[in-house]
Amino acid sequence: MTVVEHEGRIVVVDTGLMFPTAEMLGIDLVLPDFSMLRERAEDIEAIVLTHGHEDHVGALPYVLREIGMPPKIYGGLLTIGMVRSKLDEHKLRDVPLEELPAGERVELGPFGLELIHMSHSIPDARAVALSTDVGTVLITGDYKFDQTPVDGIPADVSRLAELGREGLLCLCADSTNADRPGVAPSESAVGPALLEVFGRCEGRIVVTSFASNIHRVQQAIDAAAHLDRKVALVGRSMRKNFNIADNLGIADAPDGIFIQPKEIEDHPDDKVVVISTGSQGEPLSALRRMANNDHRDVELHSGDTVIFSATPIPGNERSVNETIDRIFQIGASVVTAADAPIHASGHGWQEEMKLMLNLTKPRYVFPFHGDHKRLRLHAELAEAVGIERDRIFIGRNGLTLEIDEKGARFGEDFRAGVIFVDGVSVGEPDEFALRDRRKLSDDGVFIVVATISADDGSQVADPEIIFRGVPFGDEGEPDGLREELAEVVAETLEELAEDKVQELALIQEDLHDDVAEFVHEKLRRRPLVLPVVVEV
Repeated sequence: MTVVEHEGRIVVVDTGLMFPTAEMLGIDLVLPDFSMLRERAEDIEAIVLTHGHEDHVGALPYVLREIGMPPKIYGGLLTIGMVRSKLDEHKLRDVPLEELPAGERVELGPFGLELIHMSHSIPDARAVALSTDVGTVLITGDYKFDQTPVDGIPADVSRLAELGREGLLCLCADSTNADRPGVAPSESAVGPALLEVFGRCEGRIVVTSFASNIHRVQQAIDAAAHLDRKVALVGRSMRKNFNIADNLGIADAPDGIFIQPKEIEDHPDDKVVVISTGSQGEPLSALRRMANNDHRDVELHSGDTVIFSATPIPGNERSVNETIDRIFQIGASVVTAADAPIHASGHGWQEEMKLMLNLTKPRYVFPFHGDHKRLRLHAELAEAVGIERDRIFIGRNGLTLEIDEKGARFGEDFRAGVIFVDGVSVGEPDEFALRDRRKLSDDGVFIVVATISADDGSQVADPEIIFRGVPFGDEGEPDGLREELAEVVAETLEELAEDKVQELALIQEDLHDDVAEFVHEKLRRRPLVLPVVVEV
C-alpha cells in the first residue's frame, strides 16, 4: 500500500495483504496498519489499484470499513471485476468502482491520474502515473517486459518513454527479481511446454497454478482442447476468477470443454485435465486435500500426473514439498518447473529493470516491492545506468520520501505495523497470544486445577492435572509424573497459605511458575501451563 500526498490531498495506490507465516498460528491474514488512512479519511481523493493480486487488493474491504464513506476506486477492467466480486463477498455494496482505460486521464484534486498498460502474470496490470505541479510520480506495480504476451498486448513502452522525455520526477519500481540477471521468459513460452508435457501423460492430468494467473489457466485449457481432453476447474477461487475473466471477454474456452468436478469419474482418465488451486501447498487448498485423500470430488491414484505450473513463494517451500511427497506416496507422478519450462515469472529480471530506468529517465528512484536485499540490488542497477547515488532512496515501510522544488529527502516516519485477521477478529498483533499458540503447537498444555479453602487458602482436595498435546515420546507419560506434579502443587499451596496469600491472581502466578519449572526440569519442554484455582 502506497500513499501519495500533495497539497493536503491523498491518493492511495493498492491495498494489499500478506499471508501469515508458519509462526503466526491461527492467523488468517496480515494487513497493513491503515490507521493513518482512518485519521485522514476526508483527505483521500481516490484508491487506485494496479492489478488484481491479493498482495495488491486483498486488504481493500478492511480499509473501506475503516475509512467510512469510500472514495472512488480506479483500476483496469479485470481488476475492477475481481474487486467487485470480493466486495460482494464482504457485503460491501454501493462502492464507487470505475474502470479507467489505459491512456485516459482523470483529475483528482491536485493530481492527474493515468494508468499505463503493463505485462504481468495477470491480465490488465497497470502502472500508475500521478502528475502534480511538482512533477510526475510513476508507480510501476508488478511488471515485466514480455514481448510475446499471451493476450498480444505488450507493455506500453512508448508511453513510458514519453514520460521520460517529459521529465519523470520519481520512479517507484518493482524490485522482486532484482537478483536475477537477464530477461524473464515469456509467458507465451509456457503454453507449448504444457502441451508437450500433456502429450506424454497417459492418465489423468492435474495442473496447479495461481487462480489469478488467467493466462496460465487459459494455456492449460488450450493444451487440453488440443488433445481432446475435458477440463474441470477445481477450487472456488479458480472457478470464480476464470468465470469473471470469461464474462469480461478476457479469457475464452471452447464450447463444451468444461465438466463439473463431480463428473470427473464419468470420463476416461486419458480424457480429463483438472486445473486446481494449491500450488503453494496451502492447507485448505483443493490440491492439498487431494493429496490427503480428503477431497470430495477428486481422488488421486497411480497413473495421475500432477503438474506444478508455479514455483514456491519464499517461505512456502516446506508446504509444497509436503504436498509433493504425499502425491508420490499415492503413486502419482509430479512435474515441476525444475523438470520442464512450465512456469514463467510475472516480474521482470535485471535487464528489464534497466530498461524501465532507461525509458523513464527519472530524476529520483525509489525501489519498491522487495526485501532489503533486492531494494539494494535495484539501487545498484539504477547506478549502473547512470543515476547518481544521491538520487536513489532505499526506504522502509512507514518512512516517507518528501520531494519538492529543492530536492528529495526522507521525512516523517509513520507507524507501519501490521494488523492480524484472526477468524472474525481484526486487530493489532498480540505477541503473547501468538507465543501461547506456538507453545501449544510445539509442547502442548498442562492444566492444573487446584481447590483451596476460601477461609485460609489451604488445599482442600487433590489437584486435577490434565495434559493435552504434550509430546512424551515413544515411552508415553513418565511413571509417577502426575503424583510428582500433585506434590509440587501441594507444596506451593502450603507455602502460600502459611504466608496468608489469598489473592487468586497471586496464587495462580506462583502455581504457574512452580509447575512450569518442574515440567521443564522433568521433560526438557516448555508447554503452556494453565493453573485454575477454585475457592470453596
